[in-house]
Amino acid sequence: MDADRWFAHYDEVPAGSWAWPHFQPREVACHGSASLLISTPALDTLERMRVAIGRPMMILSAYRSEAHNAMVGGAALSEHVLGHAFDIELRGHNRSKLNFEAAQAGFTGFGYYGSFLHVDTGRRRSWGSWN
Repeated sequence: MDADRWFAHYDEVPAGSWAWPHFQPREVACHGSASLLISTPALDTLERMRVAIGRPMMILSAYRSEAHNAMVGGAALSEHVLGHAFDIELRGHNRSKLNFEAAQAGFTGFGYYGSFLHVDTGRRRSWGSWN
């Protein structure tokens, strides 16, 4: 599949072209429009992380259309709009292990929130805390 590919609805992804066995298109599609921007490098990184964790991860937010991103108060230049970001629920996971495996898999952006970890493949940075 191309590095970046957009679909008006996640069910338009051609059968047999989905390369990430631990996730489904609907899990990483926009919650507002059901559209999907596939960033192969970002999804490859998410898959590597999932394999290293060895257990399911609940994706709370992934790709966001610009309209949905604005509606939820996302940053104007959010990596979610580019299909490069994932918010992963912390429940049932060791925070330190999740963070470690995300970095090992290749994520470079980290946002620490009370109930989830934001990871992305954008520029190297972090914000928030898990105090």
